[in-house]
Amino acid sequence: MLENVESNYDCANAGDDLHNLIQELEQFQGSEEQRNRLKNQIQFIQNKCSITHEHNPK
Repeated sequence: MLENVESNYDCANAGDDLHNLIQELEQFQGSEEQRNRLKNQIQFIQNKCSITHEHNPK
């Protein structure tokens, strides 16, 4: 999970960050709150950086 994903997020990092966040979500075993935070980070990056991705977090 990324520490801070804010409005000034650098989309140059989106490829690596999304890959890592999606992998982390797929293997996640923690609380529902943390799972939701991962999903929100993924969606934020996808929206901010105009990325369409075939993997939508469940």
